[in-house]
Amino acid sequence: MKYYFSLSISYNEFLPYYQGKVHSIIATSNLGTKVQFPAMHLRKYLTNTGISGFFCLETQNNKFLSLTKVNSLEY
Repeated sequence: MKYYFSLSISYNEFLPYYQGKVHSIIATSNLGTKVQFPAMHLRKYLTNTGISGFFCLETQNNKFLSLTKVNSLEY
């Protein structure tokens, strides 16, 4: 299953996730479905301003497969 959602998290807001104090991110997909996934998968998208963009979470049997940053026109 693929879920598409946008995120806008400042650097300071993401710091507890990066430090491992908070383990999961909960986002609402463009279709209104709430999805939860390990925050560690967002680390590669962290910049000095935070995390911002449109993402695709792919799962199979409710298990994490991948998280990619996409152009919103791709879905």
